[in-house]
Amino acid sequence: MMKAMLCFDCCRTLRRSSMIAWGAHGSIPSETRRGRSPRIFLISGGFTLLEVMIAMAILAIALVAVYQSQSQSISMAGSSRFLTTASLLAQSRMVAIDTADPREINAGNGDFGEDFPDYRWQVEIGDTEIEVLKKISLTVTNSRMVVRNSYRLILYKVVLR
Repeated sequence: MMKAMLCFDCCRTLRRSSMIAWGAHGSIPSETRRGRSPRIFLISGGFTLLEVMIAMAILAIALVAVYQSQSQSISMAGSSRFLTTASLLAQSRMVAIDTADPREINAGNGDFGEDFPDYRWQVEIGDTEIEVLKKISLTVTNSRMVVRNSYRLILYKVVLR
């Protein structure tokens, strides 16, 4: 922080460059014109500690908000990636079940091979109120995810015996 001491006699040239305010009318104080000793003013060119602390507090609040937004964005991207992959895998497995002979459909489980090592599927077959209609429930799960790691797809299929 730099401070300079200036008296009124030295400041006449600075007054024109508007570095020092002389008052509402911009005139030299009467003490200097009457021969009294001139007052000395301090001109500071820095920030106070309070201003720096307030600026740091505002910056900290802004950075916390940005961090939370970024964290939420990453979480949402991972969740949407899982939902996209799981729904496509479930649809492909359900197409295989739908095209198979209805009498050969059995409950079971398995994985999707080396292409998707973290994903597993499970098929459950249940009865409905209508005798010829079967409920086929396919659940795809991701073993790496802890929360919201399953996707369920349900198909109702007519099975005539």
